[in-house]
Amino acid sequence: MKVLIVGAGGREHALAWKCAAEPRVTEVLVAPGNAGTAGEARVRNVEVAAEDIAGLTRFAAAERVDLTIIGPEAPLVAGVVDAFAAAGLRCFGPTRAAARLEGSKSFAKDFLRRHGIPTARSATFTRASFDAAWLRAQPTPVVVKASGLAAGKGVVIAASHAEALAAVETMFGGRFGSAGHEVVIEEFLAGEEASFIVMADGVHILPLATSQDHKRRDDGDRGPNTGGMGACSPAAVVTPALHARIMAEVIEPTVRGLAADGLPYTGFLYAGLMIAPDGTPNVLEFNCRLGDPETQPIMMRLDSDLTALCAAALDRRLDGEQAQWSQNAALGVVMAAAGYPDSVRTGDVIEGLDLAARLPGKIFHAGTRLEAGRVLTNGGRVLCAVGLGATVEAAQRQAYTLADTVRWPGVHYRRDIGHRAVGRRS
Repeated sequence: MKVLIVGAGGREHALAWKCAAEPRVTEVLVAPGNAGTAGEARVRNVEVAAEDIAGLTRFAAAERVDLTIIGPEAPLVAGVVDAFAAAGLRCFGPTRAAARLEGSKSFAKDFLRRHGIPTARSATFTRASFDAAWLRAQPTPVVVKASGLAAGKGVVIAASHAEALAAVETMFGGRFGSAGHEVVIEEFLAGEEASFIVMADGVHILPLATSQDHKRRDDGDRGPNTGGMGACSPAAVVTPALHARIMAEVIEPTVRGLAADGLPYTGFLYAGLMIAPDGTPNVLEFNCRLGDPETQPIMMRLDSDLTALCAAALDRRLDGEQAQWSQNAALGVVMAAAGYPDSVRTGDVIEGLDLAARLPGKIFHAGTRLEAGRVLTNGGRVLCAVGLGATVEAAQRQAYTLADTVRWPGVHYRRDIGHRAVGRRS
């Protein structure tokens, strides 16, 4: 079969790598891909942008693609699955209407409240309706979110009312474009975060391996929020009892609620959770696709054929499938350009990749491009070094050995990815 992966990041490199490893897959096409996907066996980059829905549809039809997997959220929110379906093409992901669960935080909060799914108290404002006095009356810290898509950067945890007001003004002022025309302000929740990702076929649910993202840029979970500086799988905080509770209190009511609302959900569904001290799994956000960087360690642990699971979901027979997982832990360290998550410099030569390729583990590319035979930086999050080991500590050591082998001017990465999981073992 021929598979198309849409996107250009580390998540898409991991998906392409995983699909290309399956004997039944003859070729994996990646639109537009990066320097890492360009170097994988049986993988070919194609010059079609992830947001070019008409171009993607024409290309998939011309190439007779059997299965398309969408990586990033923007094409899903824009309706790529609807366009593929209209052309008779198999595309794994939610429809445009169902993808509003990620495309609008305001929509998601309303959905959560209506269906009794645990989440933080919140209020939604436009510039015209914003009530500064209401905000000043809220306890701090308080969380300010751009309602629309902001590439994982539209969240500010404000320690003071002044910081919260400044964040609101920045969002209304256009820092995140139309994503900030509407702002969600919600209570700060204490606890431990976990990423809970499942596959859904509209009715049935197949949980994937648990994982834990590290959103803050700097060691000790300090600094600005980012799209993610690393992840480990499994998430030690998600015990079997908590897993059952998340399924019963979050995932199952979400899939049922979407179906009841006339929005049957097929695709990857990601619930970003804050596990309260009493064990309550509060939903921080929904994503309508796989997470990045969670996908990289999750794909390293997946022993099943991902393309077969996606096909089963598209045929609404996910209830007959089981995913097989390595007992090893996996841990990914994101290597970012200097200045991330704000302004970053691109075009620096990345050195050490050939040596890293001979070491255990795997480096997945994100913001990279090829030029004259050299791999250059081409974004904020540049690489993700993933280690695999019998314990989190072993996976952590392997990942950092890989990361320490690669360099470019200003490279930045956290030295404590997996610290919560390691702490639970000590």
